[in-house]
Amino acid sequence: MVSGMGFGLFEDDLPNSFVAHAAEVLGDTTAGLTGAQIVRLMRGYAAEYGKAIPHITSPNDAPNKRTALYENLIPFNGPQKHRILRELCDFSGFTKMSPERQQIKIALATTYKQFDSETGASTVNEALIQETRHWLDVCPPALSIYNDAIGKYRSGVFQRNVLDDLRLAFETLLKTILGNERSLENQLSALGQFIKTRRGSPEFGNMFAKLVDYYCGYQNTYVKHADAVVEQEVEFVLEMTSSFMKHIVRMHSQDT
Repeated sequence: MVSGMGFGLFEDDLPNSFVAHAAEVLGDTTAGLTGAQIVRLMRGYAAEYGKAIPHITSPNDAPNKRTALYENLIPFNGPQKHRILRELCDFSGFTKMSPERQQIKIALATTYKQFDSETGASTVNEALIQETRHWLDVCPPALSIYNDAIGKYRSGVFQRNVLDDLRLAFETLLKTILGNERSLENQLSALGQFIKTRRGSPEFGNMFAKLVDYYCGYQNTYVKHADAVVEQEVEFVLEMTSSFMKHIVRMHSQDT
């Protein structure tokens, strides 16, 4: 186990328990960073942020490399730790992404997304995202899933998971609005009828249903085949899903 749990916790900081867990995964004896890599990488972050860290050479007086990493992380604040852990998970020296590091990245992108100082760094339409969040207040389960998707997208975590979350958020919203438990593919007729009762034009209803049909086909292909996801297309799908959901809720809010 990582020692050093007596270190104080900075205000508005990542929990020590999470940092300790991440240090254990990243400093794993067989699958983690080497002691020399930990020292070299953390020296770089210390120099960048102007921090004093306890272990700047290898070997050092830490009982093991996991503890060295944990104790070197403690002087940094929450956003700095968030960035460091995310980048260590993606370290080029790893040959592949392990399930354990994957879970750390997901936690950083969801549970601890408030510490991500780089949110909004992408070119995604932020105004559309904020508007969609506003309209999704009527469906908290869909909003929660949507927020997870945004967090993962902004942190560059597993594009297939982003697509999967977006689809689930849209499907959850439709189940709530349309009052059924159908899958997204089986909502097309109900969706057309919903648009009709909300005074949407037949042409718009047909176009909307056709777009959702194509959307389902795209999702079914790329969610099932993670390696085939085209990174540049994820932003487009995110904005399309946001527009779908925003318009559905706006129509729902109208008087019939």
